[in-house]
This record gives sequence, C-alpha cells and structure tokens, in this order.
Amino acid sequence: MTQRPVTSETAGGDDVAVAEFAENVRHYLTQTPRQLPSRYLYDALGSALFDAICELPWYRITGAEIRLLARHAPSVWSAMSPLDRIIELGVGDGRKLAALLSARPRGLPPVQVDLVDISAAALETASRTLARLGGTRVVCHEARYEAGLEVASSGGSRGRALVLFLGSNIGNFDPPSRDALLGHMRACLRPGDALLLGADLVKPERELLLAYDDPLGVTGAFNLNLLVRINRELGADFDPDCFAHRAIWNVRDARVEMHLVSKRRQTVRIPAAGIRLELQASESIWTESSYKYQPADIVTMIERAGFEAAAQWEDGRARFALTLCGVRAAANQSASK
Repeated sequence: MTQRPVTSETAGGDDVAVAEFAENVRHYLTQTPRQLPSRYLYDALGSALFDAICELPWYRITGAEIRLLARHAPSVWSAMSPLDRIIELGVGDGRKLAALLSARPRGLPPVQVDLVDISAAALETASRTLARLGGTRVVCHEARYEAGLEVASSGGSRGRALVLFLGSNIGNFDPPSRDALLGHMRACLRPGDALLLGADLVKPERELLLAYDDPLGVTGAFNLNLLVRINRELGADFDPDCFAHRAIWNVRDARVEMHLVSKRRQTVRIPAAGIRLELQASESIWTESSYKYQPADIVTMIERAGFEAAAQWEDGRARFALTLCGVRAAANQSASK
C-alpha cells in the first residue's frame, strides 16, 4: 500500500509551490552569474527525460550503482540487521532500491520503505516498481530531502533505519550545502542507523562531457525543459530554440556544470516572478553542478558530518563508489572536533 502524507512541502497546496518557484526563479536569475536551482529540472517530463539519460551508454552512474548494490547488498543487510525502515532520498525509478530489497534474507519481517522526492512522477514510478516485490509498506513523501527525512525518521518506537542517498545526488550540492545536508541527515538519525551514499568519482574529462552532453541530445532536452516549465508555470516567454545546452568540466572545483547559453541578444519576461531579463549573446544560465570525488574525500566529508565509514565499494570500470556510513555516537562526534 502506498500513502502520501502531507508534509511541510505540500501542506500549502499548489499556490504555495508556484509562489516559491517564482521567488526562487526571481532570486537566482538576478544573481551574477545567472542561475536556476537544479531541483526544478524534475517536473514530470524532466523526470522522464532523466530516466532516459540513465539508459544512455555514456551516462554510467546508474549501471555502476546497480552492479555495486547487487554485489554488496548481502553485506548491507548483514551489517544493518535487524532493519526496520529504509528511507530513500531522491528515488528515481525505484530500480536501485529494488536491487537492495531483492537481496533481503528470507524470514525477515516486512520493512517499511519511505520514499522522499519532489517529483510526484518519480514517486509514482518507484512505488509501482516496489509494489512488484511485496513484503514492504511504501510511504511516499512529496517533499525536499530535509523535510521528508524529518518526517520519515521521526517516531520514538522505530527500530534501525537505513537512509539511501544514491545516484551521486550528493554531487548536486556545493560544499557548504552538501555539508549542511549531511549534518541534517546525521541529526535525524540515531546510533545504530546508517547512510548508504553513492558518489561519482573523478574520471577523464572526455568521459564526463559525454555523460552530460550526450550525442543524442537527451541531456540537452532535459536541461532545456526547465525553460519550458518556467513558461508553463510562471507565464514566461522563453524561446528554447534561442538557447543551447552546454556542459563544462571545471577541473579546479572538480565539478561538471550544465548551462543554458543564449544564442543571441534577447529579452525574456517572467510575469509571475516580476522580472524582465536582458540576455546578451553567449550569456549563460547555470542550471546544475555535479561534483566528482576521490574515495578518500568521501570518507573525510562523511566523518566531518558525524558518520563513520563502515565499508566502501568501488566500481573500477565506471569510477563510482558506494559507501556505507554508520552513525557516530554523539560523545565521539564531539570529541573529534
């Protein structure tokens, strides 16, 4: 059975969501450089396009992570038994969680699965995927990570919980925001709980650019769809044909950046956000960052947040890492500072 409880993200209804969208668009498009929050890439069409990206041969994150989960799921279950609840932040199509659940040892009681995502389409798809497995109670939270995790992890009588943060979603946060999110995760969890973190690793520039600017143009469509969403929901007059998708490898900051580049000088009006943009030819709007890591850097950042690395597995072919992070006791966490 799937439930969708009201959370702090959904309580105000569609009007509140649109007002927040408009305010964020106004704020970020008036920054220097111009930006848009990457979470708004994932409307229904954006989620479908991202699922298609995951099938492309140049985007190797999904395949690598599923291989690692299939290979090491028994170790995760052994380390976490008895496990009462799994909370996945950013659910995708549910295949990764299904790979983990499929390896659950026989005879264990049903586990509750809490799915947290801002995309209603992603939640519906993942719920259908998990429904085929049976033996789980699925609860959906249409919310941002922090709010959904707070709701899903609350309850004085719950047993051990495992939070999944896969797909290298951690790479979409700049270092201060990343550290704040990991700290929030730690604050929501208890000793005995754990975090399973998937993170993409640094690799040759050519491989990275093919993954984020594929020859079929699927990633470009995914990026340009954000302008279509702003037109639809905020009454803007972006012409997607007047923008080009561009991916850049920023070697200094170890991140791939996605940009929408204006092909010519143009004026764009966004009535709901109360702004008019005067864009110059070649001026860009920065829509997403995807940070890449070294394995040791992952251990350092999770330890700084109050976790400890219990195990780390790498896919050498695709250069991807899966790290099982235990929750450090509060006294030890304080002593390490």
